[in-house]
Amino acid sequence: IMLSKQENEILTSIGPGSLMGELMRRYWIPALLSEEIPEPDCPPVQVRLLGEELVAFRDSKGKIGLLEEHCSHRGTSLFYGRNEDCGLRCIYHGWKYDVEGRVLETPAEPPESDFKSKIQHKAYPTREVAGIVFAYMGPKDKIPIFPNYEWTPVPLSHTYVTKCMMDYNYLQGLEGECDSAHTSFLHSTFGEKNRRAPVNQHRGPIYEIEERDFGLRLVAIRKLPSGENYVRISTFVAPVSCWISNRSNKEVHLYVPMDDEHTWRYDLGFRWDRAMEEGDVHRRKQIGPDYLKIRNQGNHYLQDREMQKTRDFTGIEDFLNEDACATESMGPISDRSKEHLGPSDKGVIELRRFLLNAVKSIQAGHEPPHIVSDPAKNNFRHIDTVWKVLPPDQNWRDHFPHLV
Repeated sequence: IMLSKQENEILTSIGPGSLMGELMRRYWIPALLSEEIPEPDCPPVQVRLLGEELVAFRDSKGKIGLLEEHCSHRGTSLFYGRNEDCGLRCIYHGWKYDVEGRVLETPAEPPESDFKSKIQHKAYPTREVAGIVFAYMGPKDKIPIFPNYEWTPVPLSHTYVTKCMMDYNYLQGLEGECDSAHTSFLHSTFGEKNRRAPVNQHRGPIYEIEERDFGLRLVAIRKLPSGENYVRISTFVAPVSCWISNRSNKEVHLYVPMDDEHTWRYDLGFRWDRAMEEGDVHRRKQIGPDYLKIRNQGNHYLQDREMQKTRDFTGIEDFLNEDACATESMGPISDRSKEHLGPSDKGVIELRRFLLNAVKSIQAGHEPPHIVSDPAKNNFRHIDTVWKVLPPDQNWRDHFPHLV
């Protein structure tokens, strides 16, 4: 399925009033990292999210506010405001806001004025989980329960999280996660005597893709020379996350639109058996203190052509940068009407179909998929990401019975 230009615009436009933007606003999505506002009354930070300019702050009691950046009085940026006494105060005329957007003080007005009680500043609810501040930007009467994922109750000591900015539309990142075939090439390494091993030995995976209550389960099965099957199961969880598994831990990758052409990629890693160590978070070495990639389009990802000849299929260090190169070089918004898709693109095709159907559901007045409203149903153990080498006669369903 190749997308028409109209369908591509529907899926890639995320600003206020857009169809996909309205869908995303119905979920809890990452807004920033907890480390960006580490303590009460610390400096506020600017947040660009779904095409909106916002400011986040942690008040004197540790509560987190996410407000429209520009003061309701005259439009001065609240980023420059004073974070004090359980509120954020504009430096222009001293208007003070709490985390819910209520105007607490308008000190330049007459003492008897009740002007402040007539104004409600735009503010979004927040929830802090696993080192990430999540926000809900949809209708106030439809706020969902925060999903009880496997990683939700994991102690902070057993998690890590990074974020970095990507110069592309969010959909390009999600599509890469739903494309298991690329891992045999983009992320492969080899020796001097076996330079073309990925191309010569690769066999495309057989896909089994299921639509579930949370999104998509993506099963990629590769036949090994031994006759065994390498089974890799990942998941797309609506609206912007993909779960993957590697040899040491599990990760959730979230692709959160800043605007139509820029995306925040969050990588949340977790494990139950031990606390995380700094060595587990190798990706931090690829990201600067401003959350920008050290290797980027401007420096061609510091590609090493000699390494590409002898040791690494791309000559680019780290999965993060290899992914970025492949997806950013498509342009900020890929023109999907020019593609030529094959069987190996089945995961990408199903992702697009799922999102288009979700948009149609909203248009028809139905609830979007994976909205949690019933506490009794807030259990998602069947969302998981696993890999295993299985005997040729063993079905993956028998080996992973919790994936019902």
